[in-house]
Formats: sequence, structure tokens, C-alpha cells
Amino acid sequence: MLKMDIIPVILSLIGLAGMIGTVIWVLMRGNNTRSTKLFVICQAAVMIWLISQLMKLFSVNTEQFWISYVVGNIGISAFAPSWMMFAAEYSDYRQYLRRPCRFLAAISVIFFVCVITNPIHHHYYISFEFRNVVCGRIYYLSQIVYYVLIFAGICLMFIKHSQSNRRMTNQSILIAIAIAVPLCINTLSVVKIIKTDIELTPLFFAFSVVMILLAIGRYGLLDINRIAINDTIDSIDVAVVVFDADDIMTYKNQYAETLLSLKTGSTLDELIDAVKKKTGTKIEKNMTSCELQYKGAYYNVRQNFCTNKKGERIASIIIVTNVSEYYELLDTEKKLSLEQERNRIAQEIHDSAGHTFTMISSLSRIIDADLSGKDVPEETIGYIREIDGLSRSGVTQLRCSINNLRSDEFMTSVTRAINTVTSAVRGVDIDVCTQGVEDESFAFCINAVYDNTRETITNSMRYSSADRIDIIVKFLPDMLELYILDNGRGCSNICENNGLRGIRERTEALGGTVKFSSVKGEGFNTTIKIPKK
Repeated sequence: MLKMDIIPVILSLIGLAGMIGTVIWVLMRGNNTRSTKLFVICQAAVMIWLISQLMKLFSVNTEQFWISYVVGNIGISAFAPSWMMFAAEYSDYRQYLRRPCRFLAAISVIFFVCVITNPIHHHYYISFEFRNVVCGRIYYLSQIVYYVLIFAGICLMFIKHSQSNRRMTNQSILIAIAIAVPLCINTLSVVKIIKTDIELTPLFFAFSVVMILLAIGRYGLLDINRIAINDTIDSIDVAVVVFDADDIMTYKNQYAETLLSLKTGSTLDELIDAVKKKTGTKIEKNMTSCELQYKGAYYNVRQNFCTNKKGERIASIIIVTNVSEYYELLDTEKKLSLEQERNRIAQEIHDSAGHTFTMISSLSRIIDADLSGKDVPEETIGYIREIDGLSRSGVTQLRCSINNLRSDEFMTSVTRAINTVTSAVRGVDIDVCTQGVEDESFAFCINAVYDNTRETITNSMRYSSADRIDIIVKFLPDMLELYILDNGRGCSNICENNGLRGIRERTEALGGTVKFSSVKGEGFNTTIKIPKK
């Protein structure tokens, strides 16, 4: 007999410990929202229900047995309406079910009043003796109402989730199990197929609540910050798309819906096909970053992976940002720099060659006027007038040259080309270290080194968020070596798109080699080696 009593005690204690653990988890991980509070109330009600079962097991007389039943009914009466309120809150039906939920809470209070006043009317329990209870009609009516509320609440969550995802998922399966298990156990207990010294229904309702918690905590079905986060993400002009471990789209914000025209439930392959159709460029599934062009606009595509403690991928997030403004600013800056250089040189030409040509033209016209009417050979007058015409023509040609001006003053050495790039950079600490002596034999690679340095620094500023870049230039007897190292975020997978591909093509065209290396969190390194011709 003792062994038979120990087993129900152990089961109840296990269920109670599980419920306490879930309450602690929710209080530690959850926010102070209505959903969190209602869920904690549901768990607390089941805990009271389980405590009443322990009280029944340790009761030794009818009075103690009656107290355990009253405590159990407190848990039952609180759990059913609070569960329905939680389901309405979670499923976004709160505004429609606010009054019905209040009415159901009032009914639960009425049923509990019937319990505590049972010794007067005996309609809830027809007969109540120690370990021998005969239930009345009000009891069965209350159980029907409670189970309808519990069943309706879980079904409401299940239907809402299934409609939004349009497929059977792990969340849906867990919620279905949460519905089926306690109802089956209760049915088997009522028809006396399962006979125990303890009610198994509250124990398995504890199991159901844990299943719901797994669904909302493990798979993100309950988003505690849902309203704030969704409103914030939907208001930004950045496309955010979330895929689960099976590469099924589970979320997209409004900008992503406008830009990509994909439905929730689409696969990652469908996204890749849509991008290829729109841009003509195929992106890889495991890419971390790339740039695309669509309808004259430039887009940066980044993919972040979420993993569990075992390192298994459970989700991936793709973020698409319109970076056309960056290119427009870059183009504007380039035009402004060119215009400033043109103005500077135009001023110099005006003050030197332009002024000289103008003076020659003026003096030619003065001499022509002074010799007019005098006995001077026509040939001489023709020469003077030709000088005037050539001077004026020279001024015109200078103006045309200014309009097509391109300054290559910095293209006189590798060192000067690199310093020209670094001196134009703001906001990043750049240190250039030169080893060896540069001579004219390195002139053949000045343009390539300038373009490669500019592209590498641009990539560091654009992608890595580096605040320091070290550049080492080695002038060796038979080779030029260039090392560009930044302290940015780095990456685990290097994707050679247009920028890196251009660096490689320029270098290999000169017979050189390029090596890109990076470790996530430890910066990005570029090594360029160009042999002398």
C-alpha cells in the first residue's frame, strides 16, 4: 500500500517541479506584458491544482480531504478563464473576446461559490466522505464548461497559427499534442479505464502547459515584444526576411513584401529564383553578403545565421538594403572633386598661359592698329594678324582642354598613389608602412595598385565597420608586395563579387597573385604580390 502511495506523490512532485521551473523561466526571460502575466497565472493555477492532489494523498480525515478539494477547485476555476484570456491575447482576438472572457470568469466564480457552499445544498457533490466522493450535476456542468474553455483556447491558438503559416509545423504539432493528451487522460479516468489514487488530469494539464511553453519559447510562437518589434521593422526601408531550419519563410516585413513579392511560407529557393529573375544575378544559399543592381538601384544583401547551443542552424535572416544613395554620394563626391581640380587648374592657366595668350593677342592688335596707314609690307601686317589669331585660338583650345581635364598628378609613384587614397579617407585611422626603395621599375603597376588600394579601403569602410587599417608596401628586388589589413568584423565565408573580382583581375593581368583571408570577428586581410616585368 505504501508503494502505491509513493508513486502518485512522486508524479505530483515531478509535475509541480516542472511547473515551478516554467514559471521561473517565464519570469526570467519574459517581459512585463499582459500575455506574460496571463501565462504565469495559468501556470500558477495548475500548480495549485497539483498541490491539491498532494494534499489529498496526505489527508487523514474528511475535513482535510474537503480542504484539498476546495484548493483544487481554486486552481480549476482560475485556470480555465485565464487560459481562454491568454489564448485570446495571443491570437489577437482580445478585442472580440473581452466581454465573453469576463462573463466566463464570472461563471467560474459562481461554480466555486457552489463548491464552498456545497454542505448547504449538496448539488455540487451529492455525497462527500473521506476518499469517497459522489459528484452532482453542477460538478459535471462545471467540468463541461471548463473543458470547453480549455479546448477552445488551445484550438484558437492552433487555428490562428495554422492560418498564418499555412502548413503543419513543429508549433502546430506541439499544440495538437497539448489538446489531445489531457482530454484523452480525463476521458479514460471518467469511464474508469484508468484507476489511480490521484487525479491524472491536472498532471497532464501541467504537461500541456509545458508543451505550449515549448512551442512559444523554443520556436518563437509567443513574441513578447511582437507589437513593438513588428511596428519598428515594418517602418524601416530595409527588407527583413526570416527562414526556419527547413528554409521556409516564417516572417517578412512590409518593405520585403513590396520589394520581393513573396508570400509567407515561400522557400529560400523561391527567393533565390525571384532575385535571379529580377536582377539576372544568382545568389548562393550560404552567402553572407553581396550586392545586386535592379532597375538602376543598388542593393546590399546580407544573410545572418542563428544557431543553437549545439551549433545547429535554426534560422537565417536575410536583410536587403538599398545602397543607391551611397553610390550617388560617391558619384557626386567624384564629380565635385573633379570640378574643384578643374577650377584650380583653370585658375592657374588663367593666371599663367591664359594671361600670356591674352597679352600676346592684345599687343598684336595694338601693333596692327599702330601700323595701319603706314608704309609697311602687307606680309608683315599678315604675320601680326596671324599672331593675334593664333593667340585667341590658343585661349579657346585651353578652355576646351579644361573641360576634358583629368588630373593624373598622383600617378607618378606607387607610394604617392597609395597616399593619395589614404589622405582622402576620413573617420578611419590608416597607417602606411613602406619597406624597401621604390624606383622607376615599379611604374608599370601604379594604376593597378591605386585602384586595388581604393577598392580594398572602400570595402573595409562599407562592409567591415573597421576603425583601423594597416597598409604595408614592400619594394623587393623582383616583386612588389602589398598587404592591407583591417580590424573590422571579418567574415567566415568570402564571396568574391565585383569589387574583389576586379582586384583579382587587375592583379592577374600583371602576372600577380591575390589572397583574401578573414576570420569572423578578426578583420579582413588582402595580400597582393606583383612580379616585376
